[in-house]
Amino acid sequence: MTGRQLRSSGVEFVAGLLDRYGVIDAERFRSTMALAWPRIVTGFAIMSKQTADLAMVGIAVGTAGTAGLAFALGYWQIVTLLGLGVAGGTVTLVSQNYGGEETARASLAVNQSVVLAIALSVPIAGAFLAVPERLIALLGAGPDALRHGSVYLVFVAPAVVFELLNLIASRTYTGVGDTFTEMMARAGGAVLNVVFSGVLIFGYGLGAAGAAIGTTLASGFVTLVLAWGMLGRSYGRLGMQPSPVPITRSGPWFEPTLFRQLIEIATPEIGRRLAQGIVVFPLLWIAASFGPVVVTALEVGRRVRDLINSVNWGLSLASSSLVGQHLGAGDEDEAGAYGAGIIRLSALCYAGIAALVLLLARPIATVFVTAPDEVAQAAVFVAVGAVSSIGFGIDGAAAGALLGAGDTRWPFVASLLGRYAFALPAAALGLVTPLGVDGLYLALFLETTVPGGINYWLFRSGRWKAVSRRYRPSSDPG
Repeated sequence: MTGRQLRSSGVEFVAGLLDRYGVIDAERFRSTMALAWPRIVTGFAIMSKQTADLAMVGIAVGTAGTAGLAFALGYWQIVTLLGLGVAGGTVTLVSQNYGGEETARASLAVNQSVVLAIALSVPIAGAFLAVPERLIALLGAGPDALRHGSVYLVFVAPAVVFELLNLIASRTYTGVGDTFTEMMARAGGAVLNVVFSGVLIFGYGLGAAGAAIGTTLASGFVTLVLAWGMLGRSYGRLGMQPSPVPITRSGPWFEPTLFRQLIEIATPEIGRRLAQGIVVFPLLWIAASFGPVVVTALEVGRRVRDLINSVNWGLSLASSSLVGQHLGAGDEDEAGAYGAGIIRLSALCYAGIAALVLLLARPIATVFVTAPDEVAQAAVFVAVGAVSSIGFGIDGAAAGALLGAGDTRWPFVASLLGRYAFALPAAALGLVTPLGVDGLYLALFLETTVPGGINYWLFRSGRWKAVSRRYRPSSDPG
């Protein structure tokens, strides 16, 4: 039996098992995984590069370097989440219009998303270049951490524009059901990032600057590769495909109804994503009050949780794409069945991964830190991050289904409530009560489980089906 046959047999066995136990229908599982697995690989590769940067800087520079990188990566996460918010509007409009066979309208949505991404990214890159010290100092960084974090922001600034464009291209490919092309580009860039960063950090002794330069070079490479396909050009024999809804250089670049829909969908999604990212700043400030060891440990726990959350890169986007395409084709029942099945599948996957990470928490911590007290502290954050990731799994799959329908307002509210009405007050209690660092553990748990529960309830309510009718191809008066 060949390797491909073995893989096929394994997929069929898992599909049958999940179907038998009522997790997800076998045929829907096949369609979901066909879209999801390249995105999971992509997500793991992208999250790994930041985790690798943190580990390499820790080895080369020490705790001051990892603390500085933790503060700087908080700002970089804002860039990524802002891009994901804009791209959320892209994937909704592309998937529904592509599913409704309105490819010209889907292509125009991509054009407008590119313009919006550039308009948002350029001022942020300028801020990273102009006032890096002020940005890092706001988080309570000590002198050494301030120096390393500021250097990182300066050298990563050009990558801000690249990253937002990469996210638009990636979500466009996801919206049309092609996750292999983006996987090849993004995973290749992630590998280059680690190679570049390693050479610059250890070979040239550039520390945090080397990590930032590696990210900028690799992000630019990915932009060039994806731009080739997004302009409708063939990749030849690489197995990658040109976008069926390409960027049209001659335009049109603006259509009022479609642009209004893009803004209407993307704005709450940007808010939801930024709510996820901005909460890290007060959490880092609170952690800084307990010293650089706790700052590093918190960042290690968050990085490991982000690695686990690579599963959401696939399942959440598969949920958005499949739900959106079936809604665009007018099949609301099948869209609902896909969403429910993917939520159950995601919860099962995250629970299994979390159990494994719990068993390996201490060995994982030793990858980043070496001193016994640092390892002990980081191991606890790794364990807490693993448990809290289950909420991420439910939140991502449910919010993905809602996003496919264009229902982004209430998920934004859910994100605000979980992070600012529950998680942040829990962390702040550690400053004024004997709870101490335990408040940060509780915050990590609440910031995922509360939004996850709310978004699951929103999906079960079914109101998203009615919301989606405003954005389907038939809704365009033109």
